[in-house]
Amino acid sequence: MARIIVIGGTGYAGGHIAAEAASRGHEVVSVSRKEPENRIDGVEYVQGNVLDAASLAESFDGADAVVSAISPRGDMTDSGLDAVRALTDALTGTPTRLGVVGGAMGSLSAPGGPRLWDLGVPEEYRHEAKFGIDALEILQDSADDLDWFYVHPPKEFGAWVPGERTGAYRDGGDVVVEDADGKSYISGADYAVAVVDEIENAQHRRERFTVGY
Repeated sequence: MARIIVIGGTGYAGGHIAAEAASRGHEVVSVSRKEPENRIDGVEYVQGNVLDAASLAESFDGADAVVSAISPRGDMTDSGLDAVRALTDALTGTPTRLGVVGGAMGSLSAPGGPRLWDLGVPEEYRHEAKFGIDALEILQDSADDLDWFYVHPPKEFGAWVPGERTGAYRDGGDVVVEDADGKSYISGADYAVAVVDEIENAQHRRERFTVGY
């Protein structure tokens, strides 16, 4: 079994990833700045600040994967990219994989492009969308000895459309996943299935991929 560290493991995506990994018998550590309101069985909870990655060295020690599920909201509004950089710096040159929960707007709208971002993003969503795009660029510009993967959710993903776990999803490569009716959606639980599958099977080394139904 793997040792998996989830940064932001008390949030929407991070909580689902921690729960899915624990359900498969992995050793899971959730790192967050605040105590969780609800604890998941099989998950160890650590309070810490990813901006001070050195302080998390003990938690990272022996980890097979560190997953960043940071959202650029609240007191992380202007610090999200600094957190991603801190993780890339801490894990470069180590055998630990870095996984990043991405955003939909960096996905391609069709093979060859353009990105969803290039087709226009409402102003209220631009900050989070740009964070996802910039986080991907940090990974793509990283040294060759950083093993990373980045997972784009579909257009509809979040606590407002939680859905249920089916255990199924589609991998769209770099193109946003839509169903036959044009709906682009995945539950938090099935997004987590995709992330943990990638940790277990390593199909996308130094690559991004999209998921959806």
